[in-house]
Amino acid sequence: MKKRHLTTVAVGVAAVVVATAVIATTTGRADAEAADHNDMVAGTVWVANEDGASLTAIDASTNTVATTLTGIESPHNVQATQGGQSVWAVSGTTSMAVEIDSQTNEVNGAVPTGAMPAHVIVTPDETRTYTTNNADDTVTAVDIATMTTIATIPVGDGPHGLRPSPDGKTIYVANNNGTTLSVIDTATNTQIDEIEVGKLPAQVAFSPDGNFVYASVNGDNAVAKIATSTRERVSTLTVGVGPIQTFVSPDGQYLLVANQGTEEYPGRTVSVIDTKTFDFVRTVETGAGAHGVTIDPTSRHAYITNTFDDTVSVLDLKELTVVATVPVGSKPNGITFTSQAAGIAPAVELDLKMDDSAAPGMKH
Repeated sequence: MKKRHLTTVAVGVAAVVVATAVIATTTGRADAEAADHNDMVAGTVWVANEDGASLTAIDASTNTVATTLTGIESPHNVQATQGGQSVWAVSGTTSMAVEIDSQTNEVNGAVPTGAMPAHVIVTPDETRTYTTNNADDTVTAVDIATMTTIATIPVGDGPHGLRPSPDGKTIYVANNNGTTLSVIDTATNTQIDEIEVGKLPAQVAFSPDGNFVYASVNGDNAVAKIATSTRERVSTLTVGVGPIQTFVSPDGQYLLVANQGTEEYPGRTVSVIDTKTFDFVRTVETGAGAHGVTIDPTSRHAYITNTFDDTVSVLDLKELTVVATVPVGSKPNGITFTSQAAGIAPAVELDLKMDDSAAPGMKH
């Protein structure tokens, strides 16, 4: 199987200088300390374990695993709907996107994508999904009600992460083999702009008001700030080595950037940035290969997948320290939060059978 490609660049640690202290935290704090943070947040954290062919559901109230869903091959990303009734995941092996009921753990449906799907997002009105096809340089738009493809949209080179604007009118796509973000108009399902941001952008994050987009620029070890009114880069800030995912806290206070590094030289930190000043607040140590980031709606806890540790770090955004570490599956990557409680059960095998007529036209 040819795996979905994410470009990363190895850079000597001495080449990246960040003028903030790194706050080191131990892997797995004492149970008593972790228990202090129980019941602060209600909901479920869903994790895509790419090499584990599984999804892990973490109970956010206790930071323990509620269930594991197996049978979805090479899931790089998972995304909850805004209402939280379902989660979507991509399968890199079978080139499809899958909708799963977040409480019953049953498959609602599956739809073909392009080659090597990387990320899937759901529009704020929950009517469509958009999936980046890393090997096709396209984005697939799907109507959720009919589970049919309504558009295949050409974008930049190697599309990877993408997110919708808060009003749902546009989608910004990070083209990871190039230097640009593609802007998609959801009314016409066409690319309407392409913005230069730097080498190998990996993911984007919107400010809650939609005025700014932040893009991790993996090849430059930086994060770029883009004004959506002009669709121009207005600032760039150096972060750790090999930044991948970005996320803005729902209260708008912080921008988080996960610094993955490479498998040979893994990064172990998350950069916490003040959105008002676009400067560092703190750099927090999480685990090896910090990759995916999500934050609960109350902005109390952030959750970071550590790709090379097979864990998820729980970061308290008031204390700015890691308060729990949760073991998950092999090579966790994408991560998402839903306020819906997960259906607690032993490991569940997903039924991903598709009709011949719906089978993907390209396998890899």
